[in-house]
Amino acid sequence: MHTHSVEKRFLLIICAAVLIFVMPLFGLFFYLSAERTLNERMERFDLTISTNAQALGKPLWDFDIDSARKVAAAIAAGSEIEAVHVRDSSGAITINIPQTGTKHQVATRRFSTPISYASVDGDKHVGTLEIDVDNGGLISTIGPRDVSFMFIFIFAVTIVFLSALIANRVIVIRPLLRLIDAVIRTRRSGYRQRVDWHSRDEMGLLAENFNEMQSELAHEESALKAAHAMVQAVYNKTPAMLYMVDAGGRIAAVSDYWMLATGYGREEVTGRQFTDFLARGQRGGVGQGKTAPGPGETVAGTVKFQCADGRIIDVLIRETPMGEEDGRTSALCVMTDVTELKEAETRNHLQAITDHLTGLLNRQGFEAALDGKIIEADRRGHQLACLFVDLDRFKWINDNLGHAAGDEVLREVVARATPQLRPTDVIARLGGDEFAILVSAPEAETVARAIADRIKSIFVLPFTPEGASVTLSASIGISLYPQHASCAAELLQKSDLAMYARKRNGKNGTEVFADSMADNARERAELERYINEALENDWFDAWLQPICDLATGRPTNFEALMRLRHPAHGILPPAKIIAVAEENGKIEAIGNVILRKAVEYLARISTIPGFEDVRMSINFSPLQLNADLLARMSDILMKSGIQPSRIVLEITEAVLMRNNPEINMVLRGLRDCGMSIALDDFGTGYSSLSYLHRFPVNIVKVDRSFVAALHPDSAIERDKAYLLVQGINTIAQHLNCKVVAEGIETTSQREILKDMGIQFGQGYLFSRPLSIDDIEQLYNPTGERLTGRA
Repeated sequence: MHTHSVEKRFLLIICAAVLIFVMPLFGLFFYLSAERTLNERMERFDLTISTNAQALGKPLWDFDIDSARKVAAAIAAGSEIEAVHVRDSSGAITINIPQTGTKHQVATRRFSTPISYASVDGDKHVGTLEIDVDNGGLISTIGPRDVSFMFIFIFAVTIVFLSALIANRVIVIRPLLRLIDAVIRTRRSGYRQRVDWHSRDEMGLLAENFNEMQSELAHEESALKAAHAMVQAVYNKTPAMLYMVDAGGRIAAVSDYWMLATGYGREEVTGRQFTDFLARGQRGGVGQGKTAPGPGETVAGTVKFQCADGRIIDVLIRETPMGEEDGRTSALCVMTDVTELKEAETRNHLQAITDHLTGLLNRQGFEAALDGKIIEADRRGHQLACLFVDLDRFKWINDNLGHAAGDEVLREVVARATPQLRPTDVIARLGGDEFAILVSAPEAETVARAIADRIKSIFVLPFTPEGASVTLSASIGISLYPQHASCAAELLQKSDLAMYARKRNGKNGTEVFADSMADNARERAELERYINEALENDWFDAWLQPICDLATGRPTNFEALMRLRHPAHGILPPAKIIAVAEENGKIEAIGNVILRKAVEYLARISTIPGFEDVRMSINFSPLQLNADLLARMSDILMKSGIQPSRIVLEITEAVLMRNNPEINMVLRGLRDCGMSIALDDFGTGYSSLSYLHRFPVNIVKVDRSFVAALHPDSAIERDKAYLLVQGINTIAQHLNCKVVAEGIETTSQREILKDMGIQFGQGYLFSRPLSIDDIEQLYNPTGERLTGRA
């Protein structure tokens, strides 16, 4: 069918070529031949009419009708002459042959010429000769020569046409038929057939390339079959549960290992929905060929699969699209038994959310439980209370009895606290000695307070770790959802703030969150930021307050006091800065800055006339009293040229209460270098007189609260404040300690203290704390300086 169509198209092309190129040439030949024939006839007619016109001249001149008729008959005898008409000029002679019409009754063309006679007087016009000739047609223009030429031309075209047809069939159609036959036999038999054709033209090249292509395809098919066999072997022998599903979720194929692992047979599962083999309630989309991952992507999921023996196993399924076949998408799935892994994950999860010491939830588990409790509270319309519990004095147990004793106490606390809770309550150990409790109830605050009271009651009896008897207490903070917080993190944070508020208010109690606590927390965070910025940008400075001789009013010492000068907020409250710095551990870095600047300023003050031997008192935090303080102090003093005897280290009773051997060693080392030790705010703490005996204290500073209580009649009335200050002074003098009274603001206070025999004092009566520039302006207004003395 296709071969005939090719041949027909070739015939059509040849015919079109004949019509387009040969026929116009043929028509041109006819045109030229007819034109030549017509020209010859015209020349012949012109000759005939002119000759006969001369022959008729004398008969018409002589009126010889018979002769004229003979001549006209001779003219009419011509084969191409249809009629002859002769008329004389006088109208007397008229000859018509034939008498009417024409000889053959055809269309004619008339030629006429005048008849003249050469008389003595010259040429005379004697009549007119008219002849009618056959008009002729196309055939009349063709002569024998034209017919011969046309036959030769048609024969030549026919020979060329037939040659083209034969050549097309031999050169094109025959190899093409063999090529088509090879293709058809290849399709029907499945074997690669070759074309038996050899030539040096394009068809031979086509046949050669076709045969090479068939050889390559046969080789590739062979390799493909081998690869398919290998893939099939790998598919069945791979130790993985492989199976394929169609777009409808039906199992199309399973591997041998899949059948071995599940216990099913191939005929038993092929064509069935994959979901038929999932455990009840498992209808996940993965593994069913219904997911729609992107190109080259794999989706995975875990489902519970029921084996042939009824076992339920957890399987991880990875599904990869295999493309489309007949418009239906198929997918290859790998199924892995992860039952043991799931069980291990469950164990690991429990371990991850469980505190190993107490068996309670840890912070991670508590946060997860908190999220769930919030959802439950919203659903039930309940409130949710979070109790943040921190043990008071627990650090003392770890520091003095050891961590094993601390662990024993924590376990005992949990054993005592758990019975105090309701079954629905959640308790967790957040870390260290911190615990959290979740309470859900319509009136959660009332229930939480009751639970807090019961928790506090478990600390009435002492704990006995390692045989020692220890009494503890707890600080408890409570926050409520949704009154105080809108999310889990905020609820826990605000209960923590409430607990710290309880700590600051004396510990051993319960505190419910209030908005002021959040304000305090924000203020504290802001102060922490200011402290960090101040340390980075050198905003901390040492302001100096003079310690004067009460008799003369002349400064003998200066106390260096910390100040933070913020570029936008000015001088910030030092008490708050110190409190925050002691909590976050920045106090040591701040103390080192103040120490360096205080010694630097003492060197500047020493150049003022009269201040050559003045001393500098510097406050020290317990964190600064470490083993390298002595070396650091020696380095600073050496660089500034200040003698150690001009430095006074001020410490509080809290430092001595620690009874830390390292601190005691540092203090004795500093005193042995020539520095003095001052006990600041004496009388406000435990005020143990043994401190003055056991530690290297040189100076006792009476707290300002005692001085503020003195009034002009105190010496006469000998009131309590007077007696306390007098007693401190008497004891200090017997122990060879100098006494400095703090907070002197009135002249009467100065006089009373001076009369008691107290030699030194400081306070607003003498001067407020000033910057170094103001100190120099106050005590050296002329700017006079000493040189070469420190």
